[in-house]
Amino acid sequence: MQVIRADVMGLCFGVRDALEVIDGIDEPATVTIHGQLVHNAVVQAGLAARGFALHGEAERRTALPETPAVLITAHGISDRERNRLETAGKRLLDTTCPLVRRVHQAAQALQAEGYHVLVIGRRGHVEVEGIVEDLDHPDVIESVDEVTSYASGRLGIVCQTTATERQVEAIRAAIAARNPHAEVRFVDTVCLPTKEHQRALERLLDRVEAVVVVGGRNSNNTRELVARCRERGKSVWHVQSAAELDPRWFDGCATVGLTAGTSTLPGTIEEVHRTLGRIGRDPDSGFPIPDSK
Repeated sequence: MQVIRADVMGLCFGVRDALEVIDGIDEPATVTIHGQLVHNAVVQAGLAARGFALHGEAERRTALPETPAVLITAHGISDRERNRLETAGKRLLDTTCPLVRRVHQAAQALQAEGYHVLVIGRRGHVEVEGIVEDLDHPDVIESVDEVTSYASGRLGIVCQTTATERQVEAIRAAIAARNPHAEVRFVDTVCLPTKEHQRALERLLDRVEAVVVVGGRNSNNTRELVARCRERGKSVWHVQSAAELDPRWFDGCATVGLTAGTSTLPGTIEEVHRTLGRIGRDPDSGFPIPDSK
């Protein structure tokens, strides 16, 4: 069995920068990670092992961290939440991805110019929640089916950074079609790393029979990679580590593609690749698959 890797996959610069900040913290017990640093179980386990206080996504929106320092994750937070933390005397360590910050700025600028803001993305996702908390009555749109006719004569569109180009274009076209009365202004805030990962997957899908996608279960960009494989009619398996691979999946498979979401560690990708190689050489060996480190 041949394993073919996507030519772009794994960590984006925003996640890499956030991890570098984490690595430089000498006293983890004095810092609360405000939500999940990235949507990756391997990373989360490592943070807990180092002694960081971890707030879950729901807890992040309600409870006040007890530690003197609070680390803002790559997904960002609203200005309202930032003010709440600073008013409580917390020292903020901000690892917000600059491309996420750009979405906040674009959405607020559109609102200031009198546009009704429409956010293309997953409702309830931490990044989207941070964007909409600073807006007056925005609409979050997950699919074309949710698009309707809006009362406003000026509609401003921004996107979750990990939305797909196909999804955004379809929703954007539906908004224009169902609102012929309105001026529609679109700001493309899908991040370049997400676009590059998706485009690399498209190239890969033409060369393989099946695909393994590595990344967190609740990682939006990883889930979109999985969804695209299914749309293209490919067998696909979403794993968080090599420990989840099952040799039986690949019976009769000659070519398997490998890609990974933007919060997947290089070591995890390499371990999955090595394990796939061993499966390909002897699929009936029954070898033990190592736990991801």
